[in-house]
Amino acid sequence: MMAMKRSQKRQKGSSNDQEESPIDQEEVLSEESGDEENDHQEADPNNAEDEDDTKEQIHDDRVTMVSDGRYRNKQRCLVLCSRGVTARYRHLLEDLRTLMPHHKKESKLDPGEEGVGRSINDICEMRGCNTVLFLECRKRQDAYLWLGRTNSSSGPSARFHVSNIHTMDELRLTGNCMKGSRPLLTFDKCFEQIDHLKLLKELFVDTFGIPRGHPKSKPFVDRIMGFYYADKKIWVRNYQIVERQATNAKEAHMAKKFSGQAQATSLVEIGPRFVLNPIRIFRGSFGGQTLFQNPDFVSPNEIRAQEKRLKGRSYEERKEHQKKRKERDNDIVVPEDPLASLFR
Repeated sequence: MMAMKRSQKRQKGSSNDQEESPIDQEEVLSEESGDEENDHQEADPNNAEDEDDTKEQIHDDRVTMVSDGRYRNKQRCLVLCSRGVTARYRHLLEDLRTLMPHHKKESKLDPGEEGVGRSINDICEMRGCNTVLFLECRKRQDAYLWLGRTNSSSGPSARFHVSNIHTMDELRLTGNCMKGSRPLLTFDKCFEQIDHLKLLKELFVDTFGIPRGHPKSKPFVDRIMGFYYADKKIWVRNYQIVERQATNAKEAHMAKKFSGQAQATSLVEIGPRFVLNPIRIFRGSFGGQTLFQNPDFVSPNEIRAQEKRLKGRSYEERKEHQKKRKERDNDIVVPEDPLASLFR
């Protein structure tokens, strides 16, 4: 009997051990999972740093992407002038065509009854151009420049009065660059602060910026085209980038002392140079809603009329002086002497 009781106690103890073992296993698993979570939490900062590094590498790859030189930006600019332009304006147009290898040349425009805007838009559609540079001459002495987009968006467009024109042949400057090279377009800080200048900046980039990989362009950047805003006008200049290497150690030392580089870089003007006075900016192509109008612009016709009025005023003043002198001569009359006939 004693042996039977001892065996039953042993069986109960073993069953209790078997019942408690799953709980112990769950506790062990929970402890292990907690340790793994702690390890994972401790490794999270490193993983975050790794992810940041990968993002920076991706960002750097995007920034430092190497160009394949393919011609994807199909930007074409129609360059033409109106009939009756003078020799100076015609030479300026030829200089601009030389600086813009992506241009499409067209003969002098005779708008006729349809008008300038409709004629130019039709020509751009036939030639496949999405921007236009139109030089308009009035009275064979006033030049007006039109810049605008003529693609499906049809606008905007801007009109300028051109003054202080100096062509390449006239200036005879020492600057020179490779024909068809792409320029660096530089703008004054005012083009980032004034609203209408921001819009004009986009038009200048679309018009004078040469597309990458254009068949007639050269894969070199050896000139700078600058647009500067002063006296409420836009001053346009074209410079050559000149890099001079020192011939001896002394010149290299002096160049590094003043510029911080052993190779000195300077700018030499090429030409042409001209000044643009904004008149009006339109929403559409050669018309539409007025987005900006220059209140300080005075038409050259009004200036000439004022000069003629001043000349006419000087003529009137001269005639008045002549009349007063004649009246003064008539007033100065010697009275008759009563004794003049006594000694005859």
